[in-house]
Amino acid sequence: MRALLVIPAFNEGVKLETTAERIRRSHASRKTKLAVDVLIVDDASTDGVPGKAARAFGFATVRNEKRQGVGFSLRKGYDYGLEKGYDILLTMAGNNKDNPEELDRLISPIAEGRADFVQGSRYVKGGDYGNMPWQRLFATRIIHPLLFSLAAGRRVTDSTNGFRAFRAAILKDARIKLHESWLDRYELEPYLFLEAVRLGYRVTEVPVTKIYPERKLGYSKVPPIIGWWSMIRPLVYVIFRIRK
Repeated sequence: MRALLVIPAFNEGVKLETTAERIRRSHASRKTKLAVDVLIVDDASTDGVPGKAARAFGFATVRNEKRQGVGFSLRKGYDYGLEKGYDILLTMAGNNKDNPEELDRLISPIAEGRADFVQGSRYVKGGDYGNMPWQRLFATRIIHPLLFSLAAGRRVTDSTNGFRAFRAAILKDARIKLHESWLDRYELEPYLFLEAVRLGYRVTEVPVTKIYPERKLGYSKVPPIIGWWSMIRPLVYVIFRIRK
């Protein structure tokens, strides 16, 4: 089996450099023998860091010539993975929030044949979310998982976390409409997770840490209203049958 880690990035600067360094260090300590290649999807960054980091650490990179959004960038990475014949696709943030030493937690259930989609969760036993502001904690631990669980017909604990792994073959399911333009921003991640659950794939959550960087480095690029509507929209569409 072959695995590809997809990292979308837009002007993450030193945070992306640190992420790349941590990934490279983590490879030496991983217990799973399955090799993980890395692809950075540069969403038209102006800081030059994605290309610099890719060259320094031997990662692959593709670039959007104009900013398209995180969903568009992830989809571009997934298409790359399918084209290159990878069996497992993983995603993690490019802003140093996720811990690459935990990649094995995501990979193992798939490599061992126990799951098709593995969702990282900050909120199950063994997970951690650091010193997160209460507003974001309330939204990501209560509001979004509640709506997600209602739409999915199954309880989940962390529906907004993009630190995950899944069988690449899932994307070949014609019932998953991954290339629709309305998924270009923050919609794609909850949409894909939701469809994996609703379509009966073997889905499991595993504990992970997600520690946000200091505010001076840029806490998050998700705008408070538009961004959150993007994350909730797939759930609203399913609950009210606006889209299947």
